[in-house]
Amino acid sequence: MNKIISIFKIPELTRKITITLILLAVYRIGYYIPVPFINQEELAKKMTQGGALGQMLNFVSMFSGGNLASSSIIALGIMPYISSSIIFQLLASFYPPLEKLQKEGESGRKKINEYTRYATVPICLFQAGWVVRNLIGSGGSAMPGFDEGTNLWFYGITAVITMTAGTIFLMWLGEQIDEYGIGNGISLIIMAGIVGRIPFATKQLLLDNDGRLKDSLFTLGGGSSASDIGFEKLLVLAFLFVAVVVAVIAMTKAQRRIPMQSAKHVRGRRVYGGTRNYLPLKVNTANVMPVIFASSLLMIPMFIFRSLAAKFTWAQPIANIFARDGNWGYVVCYIAMIYFFCYFWTAIVFNPKEMANNLKDHGSFIPGYRPGKSTADYLEKVMMRITYIGAAFLAVIAIIPTVINNEMSVDYTVASFYGGTGLLIVISVALDLVQKINSHLVMRNYPGLTDD
Repeated sequence: MNKIISIFKIPELTRKITITLILLAVYRIGYYIPVPFINQEELAKKMTQGGALGQMLNFVSMFSGGNLASSSIIALGIMPYISSSIIFQLLASFYPPLEKLQKEGESGRKKINEYTRYATVPICLFQAGWVVRNLIGSGGSAMPGFDEGTNLWFYGITAVITMTAGTIFLMWLGEQIDEYGIGNGISLIIMAGIVGRIPFATKQLLLDNDGRLKDSLFTLGGGSSASDIGFEKLLVLAFLFVAVVVAVIAMTKAQRRIPMQSAKHVRGRRVYGGTRNYLPLKVNTANVMPVIFASSLLMIPMFIFRSLAAKFTWAQPIANIFARDGNWGYVVCYIAMIYFFCYFWTAIVFNPKEMANNLKDHGSFIPGYRPGKSTADYLEKVMMRITYIGAAFLAVIAIIPTVINNEMSVDYTVASFYGGTGLLIVISVALDLVQKINSHLVMRNYPGLTDD
């Protein structure tokens, strides 16, 4: 408690936290402002009926900070900006002009960020156009959800511009948090969107349609329906949630420490260097990116083949392979893609040759390995091994919601808080926020939040 109180003894830190909370409150207000002309009750029914479109929109909303299910003004969330950032990060790894900019330091990063913001606009227009096109439907016929007499052409243009402006506004909010608040603004917006779903998920789990606690919660075995949560199932869910959170925190902070020693050098009568320290390599270098990539890409073939299944019977079995509801074919594809993207993303962000050269330039070396190529080969071998462990961990966490949904008959909205993309994002952002608050406290000689 004293550590929490010490946060508010620092005026600068208090101001940053206050600004961050105010800007996140502004984001949550926009979350509930709908695009005009849409009947929200009918649209909500359409989204809960399932189908390829409903599943894709609800899934994208989960980790974009948006609200596609009710077609709000920030329906797209921050996803277009994330897509643009990923594109430029990938390009910077092999496109010489961007690679050169990245090596220029702060000025180069600012230029790349500027290009990223510019690229966000056309991505917004494309994604908003795709969503609006699916809302309107083919052949100019509106799906249930539009108020009577709505001009679809006027609605389409208005909705696309509104959604694009909403995403640009969210991007601006994130930059304001970066500059005047505390933590990574974009990540905090996504985290706020995920955490904001907890009350709805809790209501689904514990309350009935009348807002009272379900009778099945106090009986062993639950009720007559398979979806009713019994007392023993509730205890298992509570224990599993705590275990998963602890495991995610441990693996997110896990490191492989490689012994490293600096060379000795003599200046006058003094001997410098010769100290031993460690080179920390994160076990989960790719963080949450492989899960996001794998989840997003697996939604695309499912959506395409389900659309084709309306006209061609051969497409339905293929579409079932990519369905999340209890299909082990989907799970196998999911795990395989997580492994692929773990190694792919690690290869982009971790360059063993460059790291070996940096160690050599700074007069440091790994005992038992010659500086240069030998060190680079050793670092690459170690990274390949720990990436395998990190990918296995991500795969287990990613499929936990599917297992809970199928084996325990728990709604997927509730099950998604026990693993997958949402939980990884929330914990990663929370740890980063705690680290930033710690740095402010330690600078002013206060004990950090994680200090004993």
